[in-house]
Amino acid sequence: MVCALASACCFGTASVLQAVAARAVEAGSGSGVDPVLLVRALRQWRYVAGLALDGLGFVFQVIALRSIPLYAVGAALAASLAVTAVVAAGLLRTRLTTVEWAAVATVCGGLAMIALASGPAGNRVGPAALRWSLLGAALAVLLVGAFAGRFPPGPRTLLLGLGAGAGFAVVEVAVRTIDSLTVPRLFADPALSALLLGGAAGFLLLTSALRGGSVTVATAGMVVAETAGPALTGVLWLGDRPREGLQWLAVTGFAAAVTGALALARFGDTGDGPAPRKGAPADGYGAAGRRRQPPQRQ
Repeated sequence: MVCALASACCFGTASVLQAVAARAVEAGSGSGVDPVLLVRALRQWRYVAGLALDGLGFVFQVIALRSIPLYAVGAALAASLAVTAVVAAGLLRTRLTTVEWAAVATVCGGLAMIALASGPAGNRVGPAALRWSLLGAALAVLLVGAFAGRFPPGPRTLLLGLGAGAGFAVVEVAVRTIDSLTVPRLFADPALSALLLGGAAGFLLLTSALRGGSVTVATAGMVVAETAGPALTGVLWLGDRPREGLQWLAVTGFAAAVTGALALARFGDTGDGPAPRKGAPADGYGAAGRRRQPPQRQ
């Protein structure tokens, strides 16, 4: 569980750094999947730093995925939205409201319940059809990105966030379904192809979402998609189970962690976002990552 939480801290901080970097460059094609934007963003040191944190977070994530149930890892990763909000509040010089701090506390409480209720990770790798389905899901994520550019900015950001989360969900499940690390069998396993394609698609869609919309809306969509799917997959096909008699606590904790994360998106991204700290510049960004408009004269 410690590795899962460390992964969430890395991913949450990386989201803010990547958002700042993505907004500093010109968009390429303006579509949902925008490879030109990704290339330009890679010239920004903040984006590269974010990628480094993503890489470190992925290492922690893999360790967690092979050690504890998928629903526990997913709930811990939901905490990345709380990390995003807190880091954005410090980096972008805004403050979180009382409701947002309560949401952060809810996420933390949910994670504590899951830690108490979680049993060991299931020992099954799932049917072969599941691994091929993961590859199909990764391809579908790319199609979502291709069509997202036709939507207005708000829905497009949410759709891209959901697509990015689906790509990262493919990665989570694929890590668990790889049954052999020997070179011949590993490269023939469709789960490895799904892992690589899903991760790349997730990064691409998330970068485009952060360039054109709110950090918290994009991250909230990502959290929903990358927690629910893997959790159900782990329980239904991979043998993940809570401790005997504590199933209710695991379900309650999972719901609390995800609900708290989504509450951060709801309250952190309404209107112009949380109020700026006293003395903050009028043209700063809100914690949600949205460009703040100067006050109008009466």
